[in-house]
Amino acid sequence: MILLGAGGYYAFVSPGDRGMQSGSQTEQAAGTQAGTETSTMLVAGGCFWCVESDLEKMPGVIEAVSGYAEGSTENPTYDNYIAGGHREVVEVTFNPAVISFEEILINVLKHTDPTDDDGSFGDRGNHYSTAFYYETPAEKQLIASLITEVDTQGPYDALLAIDVLERPIFFEAEDYHQDYYKGTLSKVQYQYYRTASGRDAFIEKYWGTDTSASFSWRAEAVSANSGPWSGFEKPSDDALQESLTDIQYNVTQEDGTERAFSNEYWDNKEAGIYVDIVSGEPLFSSTHKFDSGTGWPSFTRPIDFSYVTEHDDFLLFQTRTEVRSLIADSHLGHIFPDAPKELGGIRYCMNSASLRFIPVDEMGSGGYGDFLYLFE
Repeated sequence: MILLGAGGYYAFVSPGDRGMQSGSQTEQAAGTQAGTETSTMLVAGGCFWCVESDLEKMPGVIEAVSGYAEGSTENPTYDNYIAGGHREVVEVTFNPAVISFEEILINVLKHTDPTDDDGSFGDRGNHYSTAFYYETPAEKQLIASLITEVDTQGPYDALLAIDVLERPIFFEAEDYHQDYYKGTLSKVQYQYYRTASGRDAFIEKYWGTDTSASFSWRAEAVSANSGPWSGFEKPSDDALQESLTDIQYNVTQEDGTERAFSNEYWDNKEAGIYVDIVSGEPLFSSTHKFDSGTGWPSFTRPIDFSYVTEHDDFLLFQTRTEVRSLIADSHLGHIFPDAPKELGGIRYCMNSASLRFIPVDEMGSGGYGDFLYLFE
């Protein structure tokens, strides 16, 4: 198999070797590496066709299924779910090593009108309104904190009106409602309905093109954090050449690429986080790392999507997505769509030379204690 590397160069992995790599990946899942275990959760954001469509585009979401919940009747149908007191909901199966419970909530929040307490766009009634469901006290508190955060810092003109409820029994909707946005004929009706409803216009009004599963103000908070990277000012080019090794300078400042299998962290399995070699800002976690068989450190995601920036890269006669650090603007590597589906399908292929590893037992003393939650 041919796989792209951190700088777009190629590494060859034979079918036999790839099979061994997959085996080691499974073994690592029980330790510090990204696993393939899945979780489920329930959300509501208006028309379940739209919610399902938006969620299934997220890396880490394995499946989104439209259905009904909250009512007093069993096995509701589209003809009687309203009379039975149900709400249109979506059950989400996801890999928490790739996408988190909170990030799925953020996606739903950004793709609906969470300030409407009696419906969603042209669809009126509580059965179309937004709801977040919890199963544990921790999830309930997370939802409450998220709502408070958006009410305080978000873009809306009114307070959020999201119902916060204990997760009810889920009833799957009829087959013709599933993947409605993909059907040969139904996708035409779906797109017409979605456009006419005003959903996309509303999203653009309040979020513009920022429909990611994070918030821009969190990135600003990271920059202002009191961690080791606080107040970072990029040194002069001469100072960087003095403080960095030749390969570290070449990668971070000249967008270079180190050799596969001949770098510091490609096979590191120790628990901890990876920070920018220049600024010390947090970037990646061992809990999201997996063995891609390419010879470069590979992750399913950054610690938070707002901690890195993405840019189109047209070198090597192809369009790729470059990844850079938010604060130091160091070149880190590239994103490739070749990770296993169960890991989200997206591979953050990084250069070891752009990173410094902080073992979990040194994170507290090193000023990274806020990220110990990743290992709880």
